[in-house]
Amino acid sequence: MLKEKAEINPELDALLGSALQENGDDSSSDESTPSPATEGSTLASDLMKLCGESRPRKARRRTTTQMELLYASSGDLSCESPTGDFSAPLLPLAERVEALADLQGQALGQTPDREQTVSPSALSARPAGISGCRSPTGRQPERSPLNRRRMQDKGPASHIPAPAPHVSTAETKTKASDYKSLLDESPVFEGHRGVINPVTAPKNSRGAKLQCVYIAEGHTKPVLCVDATDDLLFTGSKDRTCKVWNLVTGQEIMSLADHPSSVVSVRYTSSLVFTVSTAYIKVWDIRDSAKCIRTLTSSGQVGSGDTCSSVRSLTIPPGESQINHIALNPSGSFLYAAAGNAVRMWDLRKFVSTGKLTGHVGPVTCLTVEKLGNGQDVVLTGSKDHHIKMFEVAEGAQGSIGSGHTFDPAHQDGVESLAVHGDIFYSSSRDHYIKKWDLASKQLLQSVSAQADWVSALGVVPGSSVLLSGCRGGLLRLWHTDSLAPLGEVQGHDSPINGLASNSSQLFTASDDRTVKIWEAKGSLDDGVH
Repeated sequence: MLKEKAEINPELDALLGSALQENGDDSSSDESTPSPATEGSTLASDLMKLCGESRPRKARRRTTTQMELLYASSGDLSCESPTGDFSAPLLPLAERVEALADLQGQALGQTPDREQTVSPSALSARPAGISGCRSPTGRQPERSPLNRRRMQDKGPASHIPAPAPHVSTAETKTKASDYKSLLDESPVFEGHRGVINPVTAPKNSRGAKLQCVYIAEGHTKPVLCVDATDDLLFTGSKDRTCKVWNLVTGQEIMSLADHPSSVVSVRYTSSLVFTVSTAYIKVWDIRDSAKCIRTLTSSGQVGSGDTCSSVRSLTIPPGESQINHIALNPSGSFLYAAAGNAVRMWDLRKFVSTGKLTGHVGPVTCLTVEKLGNGQDVVLTGSKDHHIKMFEVAEGAQGSIGSGHTFDPAHQDGVESLAVHGDIFYSSSRDHYIKKWDLASKQLLQSVSAQADWVSALGVVPGSSVLLSGCRGGLLRLWHTDSLAPLGEVQGHDSPINGLASNSSQLFTASDDRTVKIWEAKGSLDDGVH
């Protein structure tokens, strides 16, 4: 081997020749003369330096392993290769991610859990000896009993397919991109589409007056809000997306992504979708494709296009406040956004903020808008300060507008939901009570206890005199709109119900279980109730 290298390296050739001459002349030997072992070691060290090697090696392999390519030398932070005898240049990030996905799939037979994933930046600076580097025997380091128990408790990560043993280049790139999404903590993968599936009613529930007929599945985290027309369904989730579904075909049409955090409120009007995340409202034109045309902020600023796509944080920017809820007036010309203790008004014909509704001393958590005969918008707001206020907004009104009325007696805890039915409206609170109010006289008409848990969503069943409530326990309850007499209940979800919406014939409930259930009334819901 040395002779082969000497043929192409004159300096090495000279040193090798000199060494051979010295080794051949061993006529004298005393205490000052280095021993053959020491001399050989010095010679080997010199030769290794010339060959670019830092220490002796048994043999040099001509091929590299995946682990060597993945964790190649990177200064002092290199990861030892399986046999400790090879170093290679660091691979580009995309190739390292592909190699990592393949290796994890082969080693575990599935995608690793979150405890064993690493960030892309950590791949290029992984200290030797940490978990993930192979031992000299080529085996994975043994997990501690605690780690094994965590793996068993968590179970396999079922939402990412394990790499197949033999896949095409295109398939490998898709799996690598999926794995990179996991490293980036992005829960929604490219090409992941939801579907609305029909539900067959269990035999013991076929006589129920309210039945779940479809279930929309596709979000990877809790669904927080929902809106619907007769043809379209809109769902906002903690996975930072808003999905648009076709209720006719039962397919997800598009996914509106790149939100800073959870999508907490969504509304639709005439081809525009409004989605809320932290202090931003993104305005989407969905006529051709999912395109964000404006970004509105809680402070009243307007940005052209998507100005918050690079923001991924729960931190609210200085001067801004968390937007909890939005509502449109019946004509779709004005948007009202509950931001902090106030409600900001937006003229959608010009995309400008015209003012604020003020008066609450706690964050506004919910609101609803109706229109009076004189053209005024009537805005009802519920707050964490336990109060419900009414604002009358005249056409063209600007600036700060105070409340026209505060409804008493107040709830005993934060107000969670409001629903209007003709001249009556209903409110629900964390105090477990549902209250019925008269809009004309502004008086409390009735108050009933929802008992089990606080009511998080209210809505009126289409074409009937029935109020539907959803609570944190996942229970749906039916109430007569006139008497608030209980008409029955159904276990809608096993997790909290976060939102409720309706179109002309169906009801939609959004839950922490990552689904939206679609309900239909079977027969008359208020039979026998007077």
